[in-house]
Amino acid sequence: MRAPTPSDQAKRLEDLRDYDILDSEPSEAFQSVVDLVKEICDVPVALISFVDEDRQWFKAYSGIEVTETPLENAVCGHTILQDEVLEIPDTCADARTRDNELCISDSAPMRFYAGAPLISQRGYGLGSLCVLDSQPRRLTEHQRKALKLLAGQVMQLLELHKSLRNEEILRNEIDHRVKNSLQTVSSFIRIYSARSHAAETKEALSAIGRRVNAIAQLHAELYNTNQLSEIRLDQYLMRVIDLLRPQMASNVSINTSFRPIKTESRQASQIAMIVSEFAANASKHAFPDGRDGIISFFMEPQDDGTMLLLCEDNGIGDQATTLPSDENEIASIGMRLMESAAEQIGGRLKMGPTPEGFRLELVTFPQTDDAPFKAGALSAE
Repeated sequence: MRAPTPSDQAKRLEDLRDYDILDSEPSEAFQSVVDLVKEICDVPVALISFVDEDRQWFKAYSGIEVTETPLENAVCGHTILQDEVLEIPDTCADARTRDNELCISDSAPMRFYAGAPLISQRGYGLGSLCVLDSQPRRLTEHQRKALKLLAGQVMQLLELHKSLRNEEILRNEIDHRVKNSLQTVSSFIRIYSARSHAAETKEALSAIGRRVNAIAQLHAELYNTNQLSEIRLDQYLMRVIDLLRPQMASNVSINTSFRPIKTESRQASQIAMIVSEFAANASKHAFPDGRDGIISFFMEPQDDGTMLLLCEDNGIGDQATTLPSDENEIASIGMRLMESAAEQIGGRLKMGPTPEGFRLELVTFPQTDDAPFKAGALSAE
């Protein structure tokens, strides 16, 4: 006998769909509950069933091969009509199940059923955690309590699934809005830079644009990691440098050697500023005669728990101090930005021309004494 349609069917189905559980991928957490209740109740079949509009669908199951059945065969349709465990000791002797195809089939008929309803926070019966046997029987009191208790665990898992899904939706919306905002700012910077005729203004806008691009990349790194404030610094810097490469003069190339390092996002942002400004300054001022040039970046953790960043170019070196006054003022903007970035993270910065080019050395310290920079086989987030 098909179970009566619940009087609150429309709202019940709306509540069920709000969990977005139907036809979802298999889950080890739900499956472990099924395996446990099957062992406790000593039955050949156990499953988690959700009663849809015209079918019952199994989120997890053991002892059967199908993933759903028509609603006409859904004994769980009767279970959702009550608050307590529904136990049918002999399905052939109960009016609700004696004509059910699953109970009168020639091969392995279902002769026993017990199900605990899965009741949502709004009070709607969504499905059941149930056990089945091919022989009539009764559960012990201990088994009935365990069945009901584990049904509550299923609902906690379901609520967690819902919360994580809602969090992901919110996170995606925030990500979308932040990306759009940063893209808008970047567009305005390009427009004003194109309209400006003053070299110093163009350089200032260019520096701002590089910072916005670095922030956009930092946002992307944080979005793609499970950590809320920590990122892989080496991966982040590589992506920032990839954004810089198209801006380099055609005769200038960039080499990198970064060890895997994790660090706090604020520190990563300031280090990216230093890398960006060093590359921009070197590209514009270190190779004025059009010679082939190389800008090199090296980063690795030190034995004392600090991190060392080296930025070098093989440009004009000592001669960089003899730039015309206007160009020297523009170059000094980048210098001041790098100094400010190092100061904000408490880093120790040394930079200046050498006979071989220009060299910057930054030593940064971990945010806490018990969290030194470490390198190693860090997995990509």
